[in-house]
Amino acid sequence: QVHLVESGGALVQPGESLTLSCKASGINFRLFAMDWYRQAPGKERELVAHITTDHSANYIDSVKGRFTISRDNIRRVLKLQMDSLRPEDTAVYYCTTKYRGRDYWGQGTQVTVSS
Repeated sequence: QVHLVESGGALVQPGESLTLSCKASGINFRLFAMDWYRQAPGKERELVAHITTDHSANYIDSVKGRFTISRDNIRRVLKLQMDSLRPEDTAVYYCTTKYRGRDYWGQGTQVTVSS
């Protein structure tokens, strides 16, 4: 059974930093690309960052230069380092992967950026 568990969400002020983690189990983590998505209130879920099995990363334009996705294949942990946070980054953040043709999602972790 594939399980993805996010953690690290919090209430922070604009300009601050936060690191999200996603612990994976039930899969050979190093063999799968991983994604971070987010969903803000009243908006559709959007892809934020993608990391391949060889650690190549891609980001949406709005977070380029501020967010960094990384993975620890030994600990089976996916991370999202978020710097210079803005109010528009407020959302529930999810990690996800596709395994045997099916998408798996964590339960999400809330990030709120507000003064």
